[in-house]
Amino acid sequence: MTLRRVVVTGLGALTPIGNDVSTYWNNLAAGVSGAGPITKFDASKFRTQFACELKGVDVTQYIPRQEARKMDAFTHYALIATDEAVKDANIDLEAIDRNKVGVIWGSGIGGLRSFEDEMIDYAKGDGTPRINPFFIVRMIADSASGQISMRYGFRGTNYVTVSACASTNNAIIDAFNYIRLGRLNMCVVGGSEAAVTRAGIGGFNANRALSERNSDPQGASRPYDKERDGFVLGEGAGSLILEDLDHAQARGAHIYAELIGGGMSSDAYHITAPHPEGLGAFLAMQDALNDAGIQPSEIDYINTHGTSTPIGDPQELKAIYQLFGDHSFQMNISSTKSMTGHLLGAAGAVEAIASIKALEHQLVPPTINLVNVDEEIDSRFNLTPLTAQARPLTTVMSNAFGFGGHNAIVIFRKLS
Repeated sequence: MTLRRVVVTGLGALTPIGNDVSTYWNNLAAGVSGAGPITKFDASKFRTQFACELKGVDVTQYIPRQEARKMDAFTHYALIATDEAVKDANIDLEAIDRNKVGVIWGSGIGGLRSFEDEMIDYAKGDGTPRINPFFIVRMIADSASGQISMRYGFRGTNYVTVSACASTNNAIIDAFNYIRLGRLNMCVVGGSEAAVTRAGIGGFNANRALSERNSDPQGASRPYDKERDGFVLGEGAGSLILEDLDHAQARGAHIYAELIGGGMSSDAYHITAPHPEGLGAFLAMQDALNDAGIQPSEIDYINTHGTSTPIGDPQELKAIYQLFGDHSFQMNISSTKSMTGHLLGAAGAVEAIASIKALEHQLVPPTINLVNVDEEIDSRFNLTPLTAQARPLTTVMSNAFGFGGHNAIVIFRKLS
């Protein structure tokens, strides 16, 4: 059968460096860090006392207060980002077939704060269970996709993907397949996370994943730098409208880019550590290229997973060199997590948006804080250190890897 072509017609972002797509992109291009001391709780006794938090978000501008109380913050973030994406796509809800519009969302953790707060309240009591009636629906990860579908009346495929930090790329690939097979005309796809909590910081501290550079939060996320000591936890959401090309053109939609391929694999190695030779990353990138029907030499830029962890960064670059060979040194590579921090299950969404905006503006966002490249990393890689680089871009790749060995890769191209 002939597969339909899939394009991106709407974008929405809620990030530590911007509460809309325009602000987010401008700060990416300028190399702005979103890190700072934690304000959501007293972190003074934690080994890590900083994060990339959202700033100045008034949820009640988007969701009535009474309704917002029934949701966790990660669902708030999903609705806010999707509000922007739906408006950006200029969707006439009365003119489209909403039975053929889906919502596939990603979240690695879901309602962590709701779970944490409820259990702390219970532990403080006398043992009598006085549980909020909205506790379960606030906590479960699929609340986000359910709330989005109810808000807009989208009655197509609806679920949440959970594959740790690969969650959103998995969601994008699933939506891609539903549309190109003709099962959907359009799909809201994205991810959200709200894990800057006591449990989130404490848990990642316990497994030694977070940076402890408390004296310099804005310099703490430093992918590929020899002084990196872990990732910086972030929060927020990204939302994309994927659409059948013919459907988009028929309604006169603005098209940002075409989604041309997606690849997935498993490391089958360790619950938190990547394969030492980057095998899973290699297989997923290879799968994405094969799915897109393109050669490695056609990729101009990779927005890497690049978390700023000592073991993760070199392995991803090993996989890139193994697959791309000397072309690895001709293309640009950067990690926008150096600015946003790591948004866990939402990372794939905000990084896909960064990749699409890079295509639009022909500008590669930088890897900030990259002052001294780790000796383990080949110096011939162009890691886009410190400042953005202008260059012709036609095809870009965005990588996401998650605890459990999950790998998911997406490829976008300028529409031709």
